[in-house]
Amino acid sequence: MQAPLSGIKVLELARILAGPWVGQLLADLGADVVKVERAGAGDDTRHWGPPFVEGVDGENLGAAYYHSCNRGKRCITADFETPEGQELVRKLAAHADVVIENFKVGGLKKYGLDYASLSAINPRLVYCSITGFGQDGPYAPRAGYDFLVQGMGGVMDLTGQPDGPPSKTGVAIADIFTGLYAANGIQAALLRRERTGEGAYIDCALLDAQVAVLGYQALNYMVSGKEPRRMGNGHPNIVPYDVFPVADGHIIIATGNDGQYRKLCEILGDSALGLDPNFALSKDRVINRVALTEKLQALTRRFTRADLLPRLDAAAVPAGPINGVKDVLKDPQVIARGMQLSLANPNAKSGATPGLRSAIVMDGQGMASDRPAPALGEHTDEILSDPAWGALSAKA
Repeated sequence: MQAPLSGIKVLELARILAGPWVGQLLADLGADVVKVERAGAGDDTRHWGPPFVEGVDGENLGAAYYHSCNRGKRCITADFETPEGQELVRKLAAHADVVIENFKVGGLKKYGLDYASLSAINPRLVYCSITGFGQDGPYAPRAGYDFLVQGMGGVMDLTGQPDGPPSKTGVAIADIFTGLYAANGIQAALLRRERTGEGAYIDCALLDAQVAVLGYQALNYMVSGKEPRRMGNGHPNIVPYDVFPVADGHIIIATGNDGQYRKLCEILGDSALGLDPNFALSKDRVINRVALTEKLQALTRRFTRADLLPRLDAAAVPAGPINGVKDVLKDPQVIARGMQLSLANPNAKSGATPGLRSAIVMDGQGMASDRPAPALGEHTDEILSDPAWGALSAKA
């Protein structure tokens, strides 16, 4: 299968997570992504360890964090503060279809690498800027960090136990959701360009993305006027939809309708509870969630995880375990779907670097580049002599 973005050239002037996440996804879909890094230090995340990937001679090949979001790319170095570095980026941009950058607002204008400057030499360019707060508004000049944005964007106030402090999520969802929105916007702009011949300027902000994914929690407030609060693992609109104790730990039970609730009560040995008028309908279960949850917890404690989960599965009652990352990677469904990657890398001590594929399967094929994250400046000569990027070394 020909990769869907084969032939698309992406120039990535981004570091940390949100911008590189965009580049990695586009590379997984077949784009040729050239990552430009600072000579010497490179992307900050190369040093965000331990753990670090170990080379054949024990050298440091970069932090696991860096490898998590830079698969599939080629790397060249440039110093944006020098005329030579600026000219190199301009020459590459002249041949690019897409530029991704995540500098502060106006940060690239002083180098002549902003959208206005680069689109003047390449009018078909799709230019994507990722910032903390967007290109306008009172917070536009501020630097954006995932942790801060999770707090400002409402998700921390919704995460955690009701009587506990607010909590961020275990992964950087503001960065990652911004990356996904940006990749979607870039591909939409490329489709529009096919019809109109025009490039585009895409403005993606971490705070916008975090607010956008508040979803039903925001709509609950807009409709009711009641601000949602932390509910632990509970759901504001569905009951039972929570973590429940069993004799040897905890499981998740996530019923979505009245029929599933009745089946759950039958399996737990209390059919009458499934017909109780205080709990029979979804709206009544939401209103009476505390009383119902206490009754269900008393019932689930009678079972072990290995006993209850198969019974619920057989009755099509949504339920499941709470896995650690180690358990996830050993899960037979995750294995069957090929989520874990081993990317051949002759520089790595093990001969490969690990990875996780994108969540896209097209025509039966998981979308993931087989190229490991690059060493700093690894492809400089290759890129400078590549005709697709103007064979710049031949013109020097």
